[in-house]
Amino acid sequence: MDSRPAPHVLVVDDDPGQRGLVASFLQSQGFRARCAASGAEALAAAAGDPPALVVSDVRMPGMTGLELLQALKQAQPALPVVLVTAYAEVRDAVGAMRHGAVDYLEKPIDLDELAALVRRALGPGAAAPAAAAEMPPLPGGVVVESAAMREVLRVTALAAPSGARLLITGETGTGKEVVAGLVHRWSARAAGPLVRVNCAAIPENLLESELFGHEKGAFTGAAARRVGRFEEAAGGTLFLDEIGEMSPALQAKLLRATQDGTFCRVGSNTELRVDVRILSATHRDLEREVAEGRFREDLYYRLNVMEIPVPPLRARPEDILPLALHFATVHGGGKARLSPGAARCLEAYAWPGNVRELRNAMERAALLARGGVLLAEHLPPRVREAGGAEPDAAAETDPGAGPAGQLAAIERDAILKCLREHEFNRSETARALGISRRTLTYRLREYRDLGLPVDPE
Repeated sequence: MDSRPAPHVLVVDDDPGQRGLVASFLQSQGFRARCAASGAEALAAAAGDPPALVVSDVRMPGMTGLELLQALKQAQPALPVVLVTAYAEVRDAVGAMRHGAVDYLEKPIDLDELAALVRRALGPGAAAPAAAAEMPPLPGGVVVESAAMREVLRVTALAAPSGARLLITGETGTGKEVVAGLVHRWSARAAGPLVRVNCAAIPENLLESELFGHEKGAFTGAAARRVGRFEEAAGGTLFLDEIGEMSPALQAKLLRATQDGTFCRVGSNTELRVDVRILSATHRDLEREVAEGRFREDLYYRLNVMEIPVPPLRARPEDILPLALHFATVHGGGKARLSPGAARCLEAYAWPGNVRELRNAMERAALLARGGVLLAEHLPPRVREAGGAEPDAAAETDPGAGPAGQLAAIERDAILKCLREHEFNRSETARALGISRRTLTYRLREYRDLGLPVDPE
């Protein structure tokens, strides 16, 4: 067994969230990690305890990452340095490699790329593999079966304790809000509030007041002082959903709040400061929005220390049936069952509305099934059509049963027809059919479990 200590990596960044994220990830990979908040602090740390490698941000107040690189190389020419840079600074970073940087990483950081780069710089055997981190328990209602979503949760569990600002991306309805909730739940801020704001649901002229609050008389209708969402989230997490819908003017004010934690209520010049972690989500391609001038580049990099992409439901088909059963159980008030035809339709449909559309479809189906088996006929037409020809209720009752199944279907149709003719009076129905009331009750219980109408409306 190799008893050598793990290599020491010095992480330099003025942003505590990104600094903590990189350091905690490197520790999970078997490295020792120390942090410095500035170039000067990094030089002092490197002189006292020389690291095996330095990972430094480029843009920092005071001494920049490029200046730190030059100073480190003068003192320790063989020390490998990796620079972390935004897209606009890549040219500078490439130039810096001629002065001794071994490589660079673009923001937002890809953790797998970071691990590969560090191991390449230090050698594949530089650190012993760390034990796999145990996934925190999932709260009730979070259903995950697919490998794709398990990977999302692995990254979420790794990033949650760091305090870093995260950008959660994905199509509408994929479950970005669920991921934000897990980040908060698995972080050191779990005891604090989780405050959610949907930036697309609030008119632009009211969103600033919603976020930062306002003073009495700040505008027409401001009859009293109002505390904004930033203040409500103090000590906890603020989740800004659909951040791509925010206007450029408000983006500038949000940038200031993310940089130093300060803001002013609408109608006030008094600066307020809050300690809050910001999570953002969007269905838009923010890199394209930045390139086309609709989203501030500096805000993009402030919010996106790391990106967590949530795949659409069609890319994780293993989750469809477990989620469907969960939603059917919740909305049906008990244990739910899916007929083979219903399951076939659910798996064949593309779900353009993702998990949100699936939840709505199962709420509808549970209502129509009345606590019995969910049949294909209970699903929305567009979902039924995805499974091919609309399944016949009798075929679903006795799939593949042959003549015996056909006889049972004839018996069932006769019983239900007679029941309706006698206005659901069971005694009269049994008498008309020439069977005992007990036999009728037994048959009707079977039909109810299949989701068939056996009770008056």
